[in-house]
Formats: sequence, structure tokens, C-alpha cells
Amino acid sequence: MNSPALVIMAAGMGSRFGGPKQTTPVDEAGHFILHYSLFDAYRAGFRKVVFIVKPGLEQEFAEALGEGVTEHFDARFVPQRLTDLPEGFTVPEGRVKPWGTAHAVLCAAPEIDGPFAVINADDYYGVEAFQVLFDFLKEERPESEYAMVGFKLRNTVTEFGSVARGVCTEKDGLLVTVTERLKIEKRGDDAAYTEDGEHYVDLPGDTVVSMNFWGFSPLYLRELKARFGAFLEENLPKNPLKCEYFVPSIVNAQLEAGTATIRVLHTDDAWHGVTYPEDLPDVKAALKALTDDGTYPEGFWK
Repeated sequence: MNSPALVIMAAGMGSRFGGPKQTTPVDEAGHFILHYSLFDAYRAGFRKVVFIVKPGLEQEFAEALGEGVTEHFDARFVPQRLTDLPEGFTVPEGRVKPWGTAHAVLCAAPEIDGPFAVINADDYYGVEAFQVLFDFLKEERPESEYAMVGFKLRNTVTEFGSVARGVCTEKDGLLVTVTERLKIEKRGDDAAYTEDGEHYVDLPGDTVVSMNFWGFSPLYLRELKARFGAFLEENLPKNPLKCEYFVPSIVNAQLEAGTATIRVLHTDDAWHGVTYPEDLPDVKAALKALTDDGTYPEGFWK
């Protein structure tokens, strides 16, 4: 079996943050959140990483990461092109929005030759998350067995606005459903979500949520390719400029079809991310505290 690869989705627009948050420094050394994830991934055992970036920014992104990353990893940079569509489909006039996370992973498929993890470039997941997922992926198992790192909701919300999270249900350690809730707001140690901006549904703080930290086999790539055309046929007529093909939607489709199981790997680590500009000072403070307590060295790759 080939060693597990790490796929990093870094082509997002960062619209709520208002800038290129994937490359925003979060410490005095100029590291991004992504540098912390890469350091944790390396310590867990990952050695190959595939970055999904905006077309034309492959070299610029590699240079921004620095030589330490490319020296320690077998690093590949692939563009997420709007034109990467199944035969018979074209980009709708006026469409500039990427096709979503599932399409991003599909763009990386030519660089993946075994089990792989998927993460967002602008989320801090913690040391434990990478270790438990690498340990899962390195074991021989049927292609139909996937994994997801589940976080406690209270560890993933912000004080400064709403967030989107995949709210999960599980049974006997296996994922049953994951439902995208696009507007979740903090309520003390708990939270609540709304679909219409007026009516809210409470969510306990210990609700398990997905932060797009998945472990897949090559079977998932074949599913993405096989289902993409049907997604476009259904959604392009309704929402040609903004419809998106999401990783969890294909996970759910496989669960419903009985073609995959997803083991939920739990972590108590706190998520950190810059959803809004006001989040940045808190993220910097949290990462400094983790450096001060020895979780991270002052300089990476030394």
C-alpha cells in the first residue's frame, strides 16, 4: 500500500475574511496557519502533500510556503480550474466561483495513488487530529472504509459571527449523516443554527461536527467522478453561478447507497481559524500559547 498523502484545499476565496487568509501570518516568524498543519502532518507521518490552488498561482503559492516545506515533503501543486468539467458541460456565462470542495479533490486525483487525507488550508486542527487519521490510513483495510475527524462544536465556533459546519450523527463509532449548517452562532458553551435568519435551532456544545478533515481511499475519487455529471445536470439549471459540489454530499450519497462506512475519529483539540478579521488576534494568541508550552518549536523544520 502506498503511504497516505495529504490533500490541502487552498483555492478558496476567503470572502468573509476579506483577503488571502491562507497566507496571512499568525506569528512573529511569519508562519501561516497552514505551516502549523504541515508541521503536525509531518510529525504524524505524512510525507506527500497535494495543494489545490487557484489557477496560475502554483509557483507563487509554493514560494510563499518556503523551502522548508518543499524540502521535507513530496509537494505537488494542482490548479482547480472552472473548465475541469465532464464531457458535454461548459462553464456558464458569468460563473467565477469555484465548483466546491468535492470538485477541488477531484482536480487532485491525478496526483493521488493511495489512501489520502483532506483538509482546509486555513483551519488549525491540532496535533491529535493528524495523528489519529494517519494511523487510520496507514493500516490495510477495505476501500469502502473511510474516516472523519470529529470535533466538538464548542471548540469550533467564533465570537464574531456565524460559521458553517457539518453537523454529524453517529452510531457505534460510525458516521450516520453529516448535514451542512451554513449559519451556526455561538451561544455560551453551546450554539444554535438558522436557515432563514429568524428562527434558531439549539445545538449542544458537544455536538460532533465535521471540519472537512477526512480520510479516503481511491474509491472516493471514483465516486466523485461518477457523480459529478448528475450533480451538474440537476443544479446548473437552478443555480448556474453559485452551485457547489461538496465533499460531505458525496459522503452522504455513499452512506445512503451503502457503498462506504465512515469511522468517526474524535479529538478534544480546539479548532482555530480566521473566518472574520476579528478572529486573527485570538488565533495568534492561541498559537503563541501552544509554542510557549512546547507543543511547537520556535522555528519549524530545524
